Amino acid sequence: MKKFIAIALSLLFTASLAACSGSESPPTDAPASNAAASSAPAPSAEKTDEPVEAPELPAEAPSFDQINIGDYAGITANLQFKTHRTDIVDTIFQGYIADFQKIYPNISINYEAITDYAETMTTRVSTPDWGDICMIVTTIPNTELINYFQPLGSTSVLAETYNFADNKANAGVTYGISSTNNVQGVLYNKAVFEQAGITAVPKTPAEFIDALKKVKENTDAIPLYTNFSAGWTMGAWDAYIGGSATGDPDFMNIKLPHAKDPFKDRGDGTGPYAVYSVLYDAVSQGLVEDDPSTTDWEGSKGMFNRGEIATMVLGSWAIVQMQEAGPNSADVGYMSFPISVNGKQYASAGPDYNYGINLNSSVENKIASLLYIKYLVENSNFDYDQGGVPTVKTHELPSTLAAFDGIELVADNPAKESEEDLFTNINVDSEVSLNMDNQHVIDIVEAALGGGKTLAQLTDEWNARWTASQEKYGVTPE
Repeated sequence: MKKFIAIALSLLFTASLAACSGSESPPTDAPASNAAASSAPAPSAEKTDEPVEAPELPAEAPSFDQINIGDYAGITANLQFKTHRTDIVDTIFQGYIADFQKIYPNISINYEAITDYAETMTTRVSTPDWGDICMIVTTIPNTELINYFQPLGSTSVLAETYNFADNKANAGVTYGISSTNNVQGVLYNKAVFEQAGITAVPKTPAEFIDALKKVKENTDAIPLYTNFSAGWTMGAWDAYIGGSATGDPDFMNIKLPHAKDPFKDRGDGTGPYAVYSVLYDAVSQGLVEDDPSTTDWEGSKGMFNRGEIATMVLGSWAIVQMQEAGPNSADVGYMSFPISVNGKQYASAGPDYNYGINLNSSVENKIASLLYIKYLVENSNFDYDQGGVPTVKTHELPSTLAAFDGIELVADNPAKESEEDLFTNINVDSEVSLNMDNQHVIDIVEAALGGGKTLAQLTDEWNARWTASQEKYGVTPE
């Protein structure tokens, strides 16, 4: 436990790309998937009025692929569910409970919404009685999942039906099923683009900056809203440096730990440098809000809906929130990040938080938890309604992602065997902290605002620290 807490606290994310957000911060386990899906709305549960005897339970809970809605009718359980979704815990989630209880009236489900979710749950899961279901925090290394979460089954078997079954897996066993899955792109207001005279979505960093200039010249909208003061929003930029910027599913977990000077300018508008240059150039050229330190996350949703903001760099989880923030949902557009690799665009895609079951729960509660998670994944339409790539491979992409038709979605491949922790070790030791504390992205904005270091100077520092950490862990940069 001491080892886990030490690792977890060193890895604690303040929040990043990950994702469907509550009122305080979004989940972002970031990276992506190339498996999409199909038939939208699944049917709701059907009510059974006849009393059913309690079933005889096995000594051990079955795997996720061996259980179906309707099994174990009459089971009794009281589940405690920990969630980051502070915004919908008293509304949408209550509707799911009511629908689920049409089949399982004796399973009660009590949600606890936690504002500082990652920090709180990092500590709680190290104790045996934290509850029954949670969204697995990204601070737990996959090699440690076996100590805290119920195994859900063979990764290869589950991967036949569910997207990203390998995201929370280790040694061929899956411990988490994704709640929804995000495509990483850029929000843009269609009406503002039209007013600005932008006739096609930009596909390169240079085209994007030119588009922002047109917005500034021809409209009253803020070209790019950074949401800088929220803090966690700055982590979204890290979500694009892999698949979106390289088209390579091996880049993040396999090549990056071994790469020589991975943050240098490639000179062709691709790679991590190209992603961060979009932010640096937009800030340094005055194409963002007047004072980034005064941005307002909640207020920005309505501003975007009203056409007061032209673009925001956030995952697809944000689409629905912008649509629901006012009467102009049809103006909310979503495009791939403006980078092309050899003339082709790619988009990182990957799971949001994964559902996990407490290894220490009773057999009754484990089975009830499996049933409820099965309902959420296959019947509730949560993933679809949130504008994400559905977890079930046979479910369609939502209409909000129609613009990604023809754009290849890239899922980050897992690290090689025996190198599962290499990226994390180098990332933490170097204090570059990709997808973690967001300080490197904050440094970009502050440097661009104050006329301080150039982006090249910043990335040179990152490369030097990265190289030193590679040497520490016995890696010869390639």
